[in-house]
Amino acid sequence: MNLDEIIKAACGEKPVDLLLTNARIINVFTGEVVPDAVAISDGMIVGFGPYEAKKIVDVDSRYVAPGFIDSHVHIESSMACVAEFARAVLVHGTTTVAADPHEIANVLGIDGIRYMLNSSKDLPMNVYFTLPSCVPATDMETSGAVLTAEDIMPFVTHQRILGLAEMMNYPGVIHGDPEVLKKIEIIKKYRKSVDGHAPGISGRDLYAYIAAGISSDHECTTPTEAMEKLNAGMHIMIREGTGAKNLEDLLPVVNSKTARRMMWCTDDRHPHELLVDGHIDDIVRS
Repeated sequence: MNLDEIIKAACGEKPVDLLLTNARIINVFTGEVVPDAVAISDGMIVGFGPYEAKKIVDVDSRYVAPGFIDSHVHIESSMACVAEFARAVLVHGTTTVAADPHEIANVLGIDGIRYMLNSSKDLPMNVYFTLPSCVPATDMETSGAVLTAEDIMPFVTHQRILGLAEMMNYPGVIHGDPEVLKKIEIIKKYRKSVDGHAPGISGRDLYAYIAAGISSDHECTTPTEAMEKLNAGMHIMIREGTGAKNLEDLLPVVNSKTARRMMWCTDDRHPHELLVDGHIDDIVRS
């Protein structure tokens, strides 16, 4: 992206690449639907209204909206490689995912993480990752790999690594397990986020978990649990996957005051549901 060329296109000093005319723009910043044209250059929206353009597409009063984001998903649960997963969800309006490659890392370790990063390059979808925090998920599990803080360290600065994935070992956090805390400290050093996984945790245990730097949770199953975590400062991901479906129970928590700290995720959604019902668009319709 050439910043100078972007600015010139926005100023109308050169033709934009694409102009979408007769659009109804869903403005998520103001909560309005605005009839206008959308000007795009170098894959970036640079302005609105009439522009000279290399290509003009009349969208015939269709809605133009930002793409959906899945805030927490295991792509492996789609039973497909990353490219085929993108093929399935892009047509449903999902343009960005924050994926946790826990399952493949549990089998292949860092080679699995490398595979997911490499196979998701240059796709027509933004595929970001969080680093698996608990491989294996428990010491009682037989896994194909064990990932320590040192193992995940080389990935932390990667531009598509957003942070540390769901910290399932909440007892380890609360009781100060050195290896668990070291993983969190490495991520926080680079000012990246730590996602949570703390079903039913409450009171001082919850406060300790949050004090460690964990900022989100997707395991809430009741409005009371979600509100306690919101009140303590967490972001809440409302999960509606194939196995766990929490949307109906948690929807009453969403209002004009809480919505800015809540988001949708699928966590695990199997292929038949992706193809028949959809992805984040299915949650929005519901």
